[in-house]
Amino acid sequence: MSNASQSPLSPLPALDRPEVAARLRDALLGASFTADGLLELLGAPAYAALARSETVPALRATRGDTPLEMLVRLFLLQQPVPHARVANVLPVDACLATGWLKHAGADELAATVDVRPYGGPGGEDWFIVSDLGCAVGGAGGIASRDEGVVLGVGGASTTLAGITVRTPVGAALDLGTGSGIQALHAARHATRVTATDLNPRALHITGLTLALSGAPAADLREGSLFTPVRDDETYDLIVSNPPFVISPGARLTYRDGGMGGDDLCRTLVQEAGERLNEGGFAQFLANWQHVEGEDWQDRLRSWVPRGCDAWIVQREVQDVNQYAELWLRDAGDHEGDAAQYQARYDAWLDEFEARKVKAVGFGWITLRRTGAAVPSLTVEEWPHPVEQPLGDTIRAHFDRLDHLRGHDDAALLEGHFRLAAEVVQEQVGLPGAEDPEHVVLRQNRGMRRATRVDTVGAGFAGVCDGTMSAGRILDAIGQLIGEDPVLLRDRTPAQIRLLVEQGFLDPVR
Repeated sequence: MSNASQSPLSPLPALDRPEVAARLRDALLGASFTADGLLELLGAPAYAALARSETVPALRATRGDTPLEMLVRLFLLQQPVPHARVANVLPVDACLATGWLKHAGADELAATVDVRPYGGPGGEDWFIVSDLGCAVGGAGGIASRDEGVVLGVGGASTTLAGITVRTPVGAALDLGTGSGIQALHAARHATRVTATDLNPRALHITGLTLALSGAPAADLREGSLFTPVRDDETYDLIVSNPPFVISPGARLTYRDGGMGGDDLCRTLVQEAGERLNEGGFAQFLANWQHVEGEDWQDRLRSWVPRGCDAWIVQREVQDVNQYAELWLRDAGDHEGDAAQYQARYDAWLDEFEARKVKAVGFGWITLRRTGAAVPSLTVEEWPHPVEQPLGDTIRAHFDRLDHLRGHDDAALLEGHFRLAAEVVQEQVGLPGAEDPEHVVLRQNRGMRRATRVDTVGAGFAGVCDGTMSAGRILDAIGQLIGEDPVLLRDRTPAQIRLLVEQGFLDPVR
C-alpha cells in the first residue's frame, strides 16, 4: 500500500517504517500521553467535553509547557507547536521523514493525523489513529466534504468492542475496519487477524493504529463485505461495525451502506454463517427497518442463516423523522444551505415512504455456528441500561442454551443450579398486605434483567447453591407449602428453563 492515500485528503504516514512507529510510541508513553494521563491532565469535565467535540476546555487545560500538554495540543487538538518543543519530546526528523508530522510555518510543526490514547481491556496503552479532526466526538461536518474520511473511536465502536466474545481463537475477521479498533481488540486473543474495508485509506490507518499500539500486523484487504475473503477461508470470530445507516444513496463511505434500505445489514448477516467455524461467533451492530404491516422481529428472524444460533437485541427505535435528522446533523448538513438541507431531508423521507418504513431500529446481532438440529433464535427489545463489557455475558448465554437443549425436563430436574451473582429479590404489593402481589428477581450485572416469578420460583432460586438437585429442591418446597411434589415437578421446569435462559440461574456442570 502506498504511503499516501488515493483520496484528496492529506497524505498519511508511512506504513513501511515500523521502527519509527515504535520510537514514536515509546516517546508518547514516556510523556504519559495515555488515557490515564489525559484524564489526570485535563480533569473529568474537559475530558468528557472532548467526546462531545468541544475542545475549548482542553485548550485551556494545556496552556503550560509540559511534554504532555504539547502532545495533546499537537495530536488531539491539531494546534501547531514550535519545532523546538516537539524536538525535546519526539524523534522529529524520523516523524517528518515518514509523514507523522509536517512543517507548519517557519518554525512550527503540525500533526498529519489524529492520535487518541485508548486504554485496552487488559490495561494496555493503545493509540487510535484517524483523520484530522475525527479522533474525538463526531465528524463535525468534515465527512460532508470528504467522503473517504476515517473516524476515530465513537460510541458504536466501543459498544461493539464491549459485546464481543473474547476467547482465544485461531482466526478473526474485522469487516469494515475503519480506524482499526476492532482489529486491535481481536489481536489480543486471535492468532491471525484479517481486516477489510472498502476504503483503502481506512486500511492504511488501521495499519498505523496497530503499529503505534504495538500490536501484531493484520492482513489488510480492500473490498466490500465478504468480497475480499477467499472461498476456502473460515473464521472463529467475525465482527463488524458496518456502514449501517439507511439513507438515500451512499454519500458518506464511513456510514452509508449504498444498498437499498437495510439490505447491507441483511446481506452481512446472511453471508456470515458459511464463513464461521463450528462454535464460532459473528457479532454486528446493525440498523433495520420497521415496515408497515410487518413484524420487525419476523424480519430479523428471516436474516439468520441456517446452522446458526442467534441472539438479536433491539436497543433503540427512532421514527423516520428523528432518524433523518440524526444523520443529517452527523454530516453537518444542518449548518449549510437551508434549501439544500430541506432537499436532503425530503429525499430521506421520500425513500422511507417508498419502502413503507415507519421507524428504524438499532441494536446488536450475535450469531454462533452450531451443529444443533434446531438452532435457537432469540429476538428481543431491551432498551434498558446494561453493564459493559458484555462479551462474557453473551458467551454464557449460548453456553446455557446448549445445556437446556441437551436436557429434557427429567434431566433438568436431576441437574444442579446456582443463583447467579448479584441477583436480588424484590416484593411488590400494597403496604401492610399479608402477601406480595408479585415477586421480581433482578440482576445487578450484565444485561440487568428483571423477571416476575411466583412464590415457588422465588423459593427455588433462593435455595439454588449447587448442592441439591432441582428435583429435590422442588420436593422440599412442596412439603413446605403443602403442594403435591409430583405436580410441582410437572409444572416448574418451564420456569426453571426461563430463569436459566435469562441468566438468573447457572447450571453446575
